[in-house]
Order: sequence, then structure tokens, then C-alpha cells
Amino acid sequence: MERRYFGSTRHEVAVIGQGTWYDENEDRDSSIATLRLGLDVGMNHIDTAEMYGSGAVERMVGQAIAGRRDEVFLVSKVLPQNASRRATITACERSLGRLRTNRLDCYLLHWRGRYPLEETIAAFEQLRQDGKILSWGVSNFDVPDLKEVWNLAGEGQLACNQVLYHLNERAIEHAVIPWCEKQGVAVVAYSPLGHGKFPGPRSTGARVLKEIAELHDATPRQVALQFLLRRPGLFAIPKASTPEHTLENAGTGDFQLSAADLERIDQAFPPGPRPARLPML
Repeated sequence: MERRYFGSTRHEVAVIGQGTWYDENEDRDSSIATLRLGLDVGMNHIDTAEMYGSGAVERMVGQAIAGRRDEVFLVSKVLPQNASRRATITACERSLGRLRTNRLDCYLLHWRGRYPLEETIAAFEQLRQDGKILSWGVSNFDVPDLKEVWNLAGEGQLACNQVLYHLNERAIEHAVIPWCEKQGVAVVAYSPLGHGKFPGPRSTGARVLKEIAELHDATPRQVALQFLLRRPGLFAIPKASTPEHTLENAGTGDFQLSAADLERIDQAFPPGPRPARLPML
């Protein structure tokens, strides 16, 4: 599994990680086994949030990583309604308790809310000073918000921006990715396979993915993930509900797309115009 430095943290993190959104709807034992299998095959980045199942998914992740904490780059998120200075610290401590750990490798503001960013950043810095988080970042931030964070926190403090990114939703390519690349901020793609909206078998895009996959002895989903990771500084956190899906995700790093492959995919899934607001699920 290919690893890249995760933004300013200098931690080497697998380009394909493990998302856990909606894991509370899956069989608990199966989800735990799937996360452990992901660690076995090198997917060391596990992403969760206090929002997922109102803490239930963090408890599941805590059980999955028991005895293996040092293998994991562990990320969780604070809800915007909990993002005041005092409440951020309390929310983080609750997450640590559910995850059965004394630290997060990265802690994110899930999206921007009513509390001033100064308060949330101050809480993040306090948590880092106390050793409860090793780095911090944001999620669902467009460039104006990213610039505000950068100006408030200073150079090199913002580790990542986690954003919606898949073949049919490429809005971040217009400005978010270029800004993050320039500043050395990691970009993490959530729902990279479209959150249940992967191209149907009869679509032109699906045929292109299938043809390219056959050239590389790969699957269409692996091709899609490879396309998203074609630029440095990008990571993806697909969710897997079965061992087979986990192994398929992990196999994404076993081949490289050619320039011709990339061009065909780009034409089949055009990015479209830049939207007025960055999309979220």
C-alpha cells in the first residue's frame, strides 16, 4: 500500500484509508473484523466522527483497534455545534473515551458552524499542547474558509481538509486542491466511490472504467480510486462493509494509470463548472 506524508504532520499515511460513515447500520462484528483486515493489509488511516451513530461508531472503532493503536493513523471530528473552545475540548475527551485511546492523530472540525473559528482553533491548539491530539484540520471547507483558518492559525498548522470527491463530483479540483497543494495541506476524499451512486453498468463512464480496468487486471472501483489519487497530497477513505470490499480497496495501489487512461476518464467524467458553494453530502 502506497503511503504519503499527511500534510504538515510528516506522518506517512496510506493513500487508501478506511471510512466508517454509517457503520452503525452494519453488523457490528463484521464491521470490526473488516477494519482489522484493513489494518492487516496496510490501510492504517481510520476515519470516524462523534456524529456517526451518535458515538456508536467510535466505540466500534475503539474495539477494532484495541491492542493495535500504534498501527493506526486515527482521525475523528467535532460537530460544529460543539465547536466552542470549551465544548471542543469536552467533545474530544468524549471521543477519546469511546475510542479507548489517549490521543488522536488528527482532529477535524466537521463543517463550519456558528462558533468563531478562533475558538475552535484555540481548542485544537490546547488539545495538541496537552497531547490529546497530534494535529488538526477541517472538513468541507472551501478556499475562503481555508484562507481564514490559515491566517488565524499561521503557516503549517492546518494538516488537512476532508471533502466530498468522486468521479461525478469534482468541484474541489477548481480551487480547493490547487490551494491545498500550494500550502502543503492534505486533501482527503470522503465518499470517493459516490456513496451508493457509482456509475451504473450501462453508462458511458462505466464502460470506460471497465475497459481500463481490464487493461490493468483491476476493477472499475479501483480505477476510479486511482484517478482520484493521481495528484500528490491526496488521500481517500472509502467505506467497506465486507472483507472482499476491503481487499478490493487495498488493491488500488497495485497498478498505475497511464496518461491515456487519465485522459479517457477525465473526458468521461468532466468536472463541470465551479459551483457557488462547495457540495456536501
